[in-house]
Amino acid sequence: MRIRVDESNDALYFRLDESAIVESEEVQPGIVLDFDEKGHVVGMEVLGIKGRIPEKELKRLQFETV
Repeated sequence: MRIRVDESNDALYFRLDESAIVESEEVQPGIVLDFDEKGHVVGMEVLGIKGRIPEKELKRLQFETV
């Protein structure tokens, strides 16, 4: 899994695997899901992150395994 913050485009992207993206759908305003050929979600983009997440939180990532 990869996580990328694109400050110039004000976006946060989660890539779950490297399958080819065949379709993307905005499921909520500013939330775009990427799908592979089998309809599985392989990525998610969150647009307008500066308005959603405090800037200090963008510089800190926490991973939690349960």
